[in-house]
Amino acid sequence: MVLSPTDVTQLTGVDTALTARLLNEVRSATLAGRRAPVAPRPVIAESWERMLRSGVDPDHDARAGLLSRAEVQRRREGSALRHVLPVLREGLLPFTDVACHIMVVADADGRVLWREGSTAVLRKADGIGLAVGADWREDVVGTNGVGTPAVAGRPVQVSAAEHFARSQASWTCAGAPLTDPRDGRPIGVVDVSGPLETMHPATLAWVEAVAKLAEARLREHHLLSLERLRAIAAPVLARVGGRAMVVDRHGWTAAVTGMPYESRLTLPGPVSAGTRWLPALGRCSLEPLAEGWLVRVADEPVPRAASRIVLDLRGPRGGSVEVSGGAGSWSRRLSPRHAELLYLLAVRRTGRSAAGLAEDLFGDPARTVTVRAEMSRVRRYLGGLLEHRPYRFVEDAEVDVLLPDDPRDLLPHSTAPALGGRRHPES
Repeated sequence: MVLSPTDVTQLTGVDTALTARLLNEVRSATLAGRRAPVAPRPVIAESWERMLRSGVDPDHDARAGLLSRAEVQRRREGSALRHVLPVLREGLLPFTDVACHIMVVADADGRVLWREGSTAVLRKADGIGLAVGADWREDVVGTNGVGTPAVAGRPVQVSAAEHFARSQASWTCAGAPLTDPRDGRPIGVVDVSGPLETMHPATLAWVEAVAKLAEARLREHHLLSLERLRAIAAPVLARVGGRAMVVDRHGWTAAVTGMPYESRLTLPGPVSAGTRWLPALGRCSLEPLAEGWLVRVADEPVPRAASRIVLDLRGPRGGSVEVSGGAGSWSRRLSPRHAELLYLLAVRRTGRSAAGLAEDLFGDPARTVTVRAEMSRVRRYLGGLLEHRPYRFVEDAEVDVLLPDDPRDLLPHSTAPALGGRRHPES
């Protein structure tokens, strides 16, 4: 019988013993460099390749290196995850005892901050080191339902021997990343774990749905904070002459005066009080105000855009962009999608049309709406340095790209067809 990776996933809910044996054969053959009876799922194959390149030990004992109780409590209090914990509990915990599952919530560093559910499964989790304070990053304990979704940037289910570490081969984990709606940065992962025989193919969809509810709660929390800041901003702006606005710490606008309303102001780099040059407004003075900043636009011409751009893609995620020149300097973390777009424009200085970028990113030139929407977001902070029709960097901008030593580490989680050949130049 010939099975596809999709068939194997569906088989989990029908015959767990057969699934476990088959996945073990797939894992053993793949890691030994032999032909496997079934190709591992792409998300698993990519993770295994990362593990082999980085030298992760499949026999690693994850029970060492726990955070202290005080450090766990400090992280809990400082994490936005605490605002969505009630949503996660309500959506996941009522079923964990019956189904022999546990819920695991980890922060952006892969540290387990909360762990609740079936008492029997919690005891089993202690045996593999899935404890509060443990480090479950993928590059520490291998392919798993906490670390792998964080790296892949999407929900992932890891079943039985799809785990890289042998000690986890009797488990199945389904995890979904959580992002902060204020800036799009990852804040952690929620995961449901348990013995292989208790899991269902629909578990991943369930966890993903609850994660989306949690992110919706974060958006509600952000809107309430903006309303509080707006009440403070109104009397302040009434006394301010000229162009000014009040934004929260992430640049979201609470109120404006003397200028058009924009939903968000890019605040590049660490923000501090004083005179700063902002890409969208030019030279401004920034004053702390409650949970945000009072931004006053200087009555002077906006300086010409900076002339040097450094695109740093050496990190495991999206990377960063640094801009410097006569108007000052600033830097910004990039989302994976923005890193892809800027890299493609950096290596093709003559420019690309929306259809061309759609072909580069998705292999489909018809997906121009997605490309234009993303480029519109990029231009909010690089508007003076980017032209369109076609999209390209301005001619007098010096653009440097910092690449990882190993070409395979270039935006490793990107599925863009245009990047495939650049990761494997010899092929």
